[in-house]
Amino acid sequence: MNTAVNVNVVHESEAQRQHARVRIPATLRYIAKNREQVEVRVLDLSAGGFSFNNEKAPANVGDYHKARMQFQLDSLNLSLDIEFQVCSTDPVNKRVGCQFHNLKPREIATLRYLISAHLSGEIVSTGDLLNTLQRENFTKPRKQGNSGGMSAFGRIKAVTFSIAIFAVGVAAFGYIFKSIYGLYFVTHASSGMVDVPSLNITMPREGTVQSLVGADGIINKGAPVATFSASMLEMLKGQLSDEQLTPANIEQLFSKQMKGTLTSPCNCKIARQLVADGQFASKGDVIFEMVPQDTKARVLASFPYRKFAEARPGTRIKFWVAGDDQPRSGKIISTNLHNGGLSSDIRATIEPDQTLPSTLAGQPVEVEIDRGPSLDWVIEKATAAGY
Repeated sequence: MNTAVNVNVVHESEAQRQHARVRIPATLRYIAKNREQVEVRVLDLSAGGFSFNNEKAPANVGDYHKARMQFQLDSLNLSLDIEFQVCSTDPVNKRVGCQFHNLKPREIATLRYLISAHLSGEIVSTGDLLNTLQRENFTKPRKQGNSGGMSAFGRIKAVTFSIAIFAVGVAAFGYIFKSIYGLYFVTHASSGMVDVPSLNITMPREGTVQSLVGADGIINKGAPVATFSASMLEMLKGQLSDEQLTPANIEQLFSKQMKGTLTSPCNCKIARQLVADGQFASKGDVIFEMVPQDTKARVLASFPYRKFAEARPGTRIKFWVAGDDQPRSGKIISTNLHNGGLSSDIRATIEPDQTLPSTLAGQPVEVEIDRGPSLDWVIEKATAAGY
C-alpha cells in the first residue's frame, strides 16, 4: 500500500520505503452510510493503511470515511483523526482493508513512532511522543527520473533564467571593474576644446563696415572681405594745421566720406564677425576672426595641477570631440600654467594623430589619460627589469 499524503512533504522513514504491518491495540470509530456510528477493532496497521473486522457494519470497496482511531497503550490513551478509503473486502474472514488519505505531518510522525516503538519492543511514553512531534521528521522528496522530469518548456525557462542571472552578474562585475579602473588608472581633463590659430582683421579707421563675404564664409588670400567708410576729417586727422581747422573746413571735411577695402590675409574661413554691417567701429576694433584653412587644428585641455606627473609632454591621450562616437588619439606636445602665471590648472596642447578639420574649431572635447596596464606597459616593465 502507498500512503496518500501531502505530496509536498516526505517522512524520513518513507524516504527509506519502510511500510511494516504490525498489530497494535486500537479501535476505530466512524459513521457508516446509514448514519449509524460504528466502532470496530483494528486488526493490523501500517504507515499506508490498516484493516479491521466488519462484523458490525458492511463495507464496500471505494467507501470514503472520516474517523477517529484510538490507541490503548500501557500508559497512554491516544486518539488520531483520520480519513480513509476502503480498498478491499474479504467476506469470508470479514476483513476490510483501508488506505489512509490526507494524513497531516503530525499524524504521519505519530504513526511512524508507534510502529517503530512496537517493532523494537519499546514502551511508548508521553515524553518520547512529544519529542518526536517537536523535531523535524520530514525530508525533501527524491528527485524524479527522466520520465517525471521537467518539460521542454520548463527546461528552456530554467536555462533562460540562469543565463539572465549570469548576464546580470557579468554586467555588474564589468561595471564595478570599470569604475575601479577609471578611479585609479584614468585621468580626466577638467575641460578641453578644439583650437585653431586664428587671424584678426581690425578696423583701420573710425567708421562703418559692410561685409562682402558669401554665405559659406570662405575667402581666398587677398580677396576683399569688407568695405569701410570713414569721414575725410578722420582720414586727415593730425595732418591739418590750425589755420585749416576752421568751422567751415571741419564741416566740409566731415561731410565727405572716404571708402576703403579690407582684404583677407590667407585662405581663410570667417569664424566670427564681431561688428555688424553698418555698425560704427573705432580704430583698432576687431571686425573679423579668420581661421586659416591650411592650418592643423589642435586640442587644448586643462588638467588639475595635482595631475602634473600624468599630464607631461609626450604622454599619449585619447579624446572625443563633441558629436563623435569613436575616440581619437594624440599626444601632449607642451604644457604651461593657465594664463601664464601661478594657477591651479595646467594647460596642455595636444597634437592629434589624425588631422582634425578646422571646421571643428571651438568644439568641446573630452580628454583622458589612460595609465592602466597595456602591452606596451608590460614590455616597458619587462625591459626595465632586465628580462
